Amino acid sequence: MESSARPRRLWLRDPLAILAEGAGGGLVVEGTRIAEVVAAGAQPASPVDAIVDASRHVVIPGLVNTHHHFFQTLTRAHPVAINKPLFPWLKALSTIWPRLTPDAFRLATRLAYTELLLTGCTTAGDHHYLFPRGLEAAVDIQVEEARRLGIRAFVTRGSMSLSEKDGGLPPESLVQDDDTILADSERVLGLFHDPAPGAMVQIGLAPCSPFNVTKRLMRESAALAERHDCRLHTHLGETLDETAFCLEAFGQRPVDYLEEVGWMTSRAWLAHGIHFNDDEVRRLGAAGVGVCHCPTSNMVLASGQCRTCELEAAGSPVGLGVDGSASNDSSNLIEGVRHALMINRLTYGAEAVTHLDALRWATEGSAACLGRTDIGRIEPGREADLALFTLDELRFSGAHDPLAALVLCGAHRADRVMVAGRWRVVDGQPLGIETGRLREAHTRLAHTLFGTA
Repeated sequence: MESSARPRRLWLRDPLAILAEGAGGGLVVEGTRIAEVVAAGAQPASPVDAIVDASRHVVIPGLVNTHHHFFQTLTRAHPVAINKPLFPWLKALSTIWPRLTPDAFRLATRLAYTELLLTGCTTAGDHHYLFPRGLEAAVDIQVEEARRLGIRAFVTRGSMSLSEKDGGLPPESLVQDDDTILADSERVLGLFHDPAPGAMVQIGLAPCSPFNVTKRLMRESAALAERHDCRLHTHLGETLDETAFCLEAFGQRPVDYLEEVGWMTSRAWLAHGIHFNDDEVRRLGAAGVGVCHCPTSNMVLASGQCRTCELEAAGSPVGLGVDGSASNDSSNLIEGVRHALMINRLTYGAEAVTHLDALRWATEGSAACLGRTDIGRIEPGREADLALFTLDELRFSGAHDPLAALVLCGAHRADRVMVAGRWRVVDGQPLGIETGRLREAHTRLAHTLFGTA
């Protein structure tokens, strides 16, 4: 018989600081959602079952990662790729990525999810486009690992269908034909995609980029997304080389190509979005196309500076992503918040971009890129996805504004993380994961499969 008992009510009381209006006294979690926020000095409107003293904690909405490549955790700081811009970097790593196995991919995924959780991320998006023979069930693996860890996941079924012999970049061993890609896209959407509010797993469709998929695949992916009510994702406008490629291959700039294949829609969000001119920014904003800003990766590869403020002003949702761990080279989203603040201040000036802007991009902005209105803010009715940080390290000593200190002083690890009302990190440790054993196994496989010796 189904229980009629009400969900347990938990009060996170009197935080040191909280990123929410009128919530100085904390917030109440009931079931998977935030039931109420409590004013400073006040009590919850209804009785609670338990209290957590949050007086040492800075409480923010769980961070939302909108672009990553989990498999790349196995090729961090790899000698074949370091100190290269994007196209040479991709070509170098594409010579070793075909060695990826299902076991290695599972460990890479587990490690990336765990890293993200530890940095305050509660919704983890991944763009997986690598399907060497034997790894056809990559999306299934990512969903299984997300469910095991209890993190909210947005897994995009990526794809590459143009190899070097077809005028693309990847080797033949890393591409699939369009029909295989579309059939598997239908399969994973049918199995895993949950469009409802509060969903723990959602699926998107993500042809990798203009230079390694066909126009047919782009068009049919857009049509498939309409039928299944899911999102679309791709790399676009990351480098000037990409613009030159599109002009040579298609006779048009990347945004014109995007419009031709039916992707100028609010269903779509783009990774990087750096090299857009004023007219393209206006058109993207008018269509509601989102942009995931990847500040760390953009700086490592020297790709350029995303026009975040202009895009946002034009109407494009702007979110944050760590990007792949071979171009970042970590999965630390709170660190990415700090990098976003710094590079955007360098671009726009010290007064134009604040720590609150950077935090907003990583929470509400990222949620908007994913088409979600149930996460990204601390307010009644939203999912109880929360990241709690302490300021107990020497790096924070002397800080006066706790929320600003998270960003300016360089927070890099959360003390507690809650996803859908359940603790997933407590006292800085992920529940159910032995990080030492995970690191040892992951490192061993990384060197066995991808070592240069």
